[in-house]
Amino acid sequence: MHLFYQPEIRNGATFLTEEESKHCIKVLRHSVGDTLEVVDGAGAKFKVRITEANPKKTEFDIISHERKPELPYYIHIAIAPTKQIDRIEWFLEKVIEIGIDEISFFFGRHSERKSLNMERMHKKAISAMKQSLSYQLPKVELYHDLESLISHVKPTHERFIAYVDFDNPLLLKNAAKPHSKTTVIIGPEGDFNDEELELASKNGFTKVSLGQSRLRTETAGLVACHTLNLINS
Repeated sequence: MHLFYQPEIRNGATFLTEEESKHCIKVLRHSVGDTLEVVDGAGAKFKVRITEANPKKTEFDIISHERKPELPYYIHIAIAPTKQIDRIEWFLEKVIEIGIDEISFFFGRHSERKSLNMERMHKKAISAMKQSLSYQLPKVELYHDLESLISHVKPTHERFIAYVDFDNPLLLKNAAKPHSKTTVIIGPEGDFNDEELELASKNGFTKVSLGQSRLRTETAGLVACHTLNLINS
């Protein structure tokens, strides 16, 4: 099964974008009368029938639709982009496969990477959503520093920052509560500095460990996401 993405279908847009149309007609060889499955990225999937098979603008009629029920929890991972872009793209794809509601990128004081192509990140997110047959496209945002990120986190969220403090080795799996809205911050390859840790602490973030192993940034983000999904399974 192949999913197509049209975020405006819920607002009456009964056609595929040029990029999706080209893939539908030129690559998958669909034609008039064929049925497709289109997701809006907001939890709904539509069964549609092609009425005009045009590689620039494929039009369709809606046959039926279904919506997944809203989950009783919310997972938000905030992470500093890695120096090697393929590693953070791998993280993005894998957490979407596992299940996530929001991904925030931010630049820490010790971040080696100082820029991020968000258009590419959004395209990667859409591709991962379709590949994993999900109806929900996570929110993907970029913040220029930790302070900007923290100001965005809603007060209703449980707040954790992944930092190994051997005087207080609290594991995320023991600290996080099921059926909660949870934000976990993952630091850059150079880790957080003291000012950032103090800022997080003053804003209600609890230091947590992700286990005994020393993890790369993208691995830590993946482990945090998987841990929260297991807690809520």
